[in-house]
Amino acid sequence: MRIDLAGLRTGPSQSWGALRLVPLLRDRPVEGLRLHRIAYAEEPRWSEVRLGPKVSYHSYIPHGFVADWNRDNGDASQSAAFGTQLVDQRTDVHGMPIQVHRRMTQKLGKRRARFLPLHFAIEGYLTLHFGGPDIAWREWSDRVLRHGLSPRMEASYLGTAVTELQDALKVFEIHEGQCGVLLYAADALAAAFAVPHPEDYRELHPTLVLDHFGELIYQYALMMPPVREFRASLTDEGITSLAELRAAAEAQSERWAEFHDHVMAGALLDRDYTSERGYQMGEFDLVRFRPSFKPGEENHIGEAIVDGDGAIAYLKTFRLSEAQIRRGYLLELLAAHNWRLSAAAKAIGTTPEDLRGRIRAAGFETILRQKEKP
Repeated sequence: MRIDLAGLRTGPSQSWGALRLVPLLRDRPVEGLRLHRIAYAEEPRWSEVRLGPKVSYHSYIPHGFVADWNRDNGDASQSAAFGTQLVDQRTDVHGMPIQVHRRMTQKLGKRRARFLPLHFAIEGYLTLHFGGPDIAWREWSDRVLRHGLSPRMEASYLGTAVTELQDALKVFEIHEGQCGVLLYAADALAAAFAVPHPEDYRELHPTLVLDHFGELIYQYALMMPPVREFRASLTDEGITSLAELRAAAEAQSERWAEFHDHVMAGALLDRDYTSERGYQMGEFDLVRFRPSFKPGEENHIGEAIVDGDGAIAYLKTFRLSEAQIRRGYLLELLAAHNWRLSAAAKAIGTTPEDLRGRIRAAGFETILRQKEKP
């Protein structure tokens, strides 16, 4: 799949320190879908999602989203802000060390479901080739042959740890028709977030500070200098009326949007992704996607709610660190060559010994037989 932002257009960026927020605007809200928030606790906590027998997923989960769909003509009266709706509040269990969920996405009614933002995507990355080798090649440890790659763990930073993010979210203007945002740190794309309706975005805008962010974004926000503002520059040459001035300003906005979409966000938008459907919401599908894992390049995982034409109503992405990209790349490489080290090494023009070194450097040393150490 490709990330299709049809119906969303880029607005003027706003900068605060090393952070830049680029709004995503809709001329018309997506009909038939609304999103709201469920807050689980005020303090950070670990949560467990039980995926099946003897299989669970543990992570920090600050909040959940509730999706309402198939409302007649997008009737907003049937999808008011979350605080005015009657929903199950039993999930609010202050003081408990672990919040337990039965699954990532859970049906709450005929036209309503609760899902955990971004966790469907992260779980997909963590379970990438989770079962390990299908054939007992001599290179692999007994543990990985019996139990696969369990447990898989990855680290991320809470938004509150990203320098100046809270201040930026407080002072930045929310535009009329804004339904999303692209967040940059030192002009490196950190995350994309989009929702179907402007009222949903106003409700969910503060949740950005509770999201997961990668190591690169944390470091850039902490260490890099303030970014430059992109300012329009108009001359009075050829401008003799307000109409011509307006046309010149609109042309500048179009050039900025084109530069942003093809240069700044190009590594997110101009890529092919492997996608997997996780839940059907009437005419909409909740899908997760992952890249082809190219080391040294920008790689994002994410999840989206798309309509039948593939247009995005909801989007949330996570930028992988270079170490996470290497781990994904190695797992895809090994799986593509049936977990045969010699075949995988030959495919990338190296030796099995060098590939073993890369596996160890990526943090997968325990999957190798110890006697294979040099």
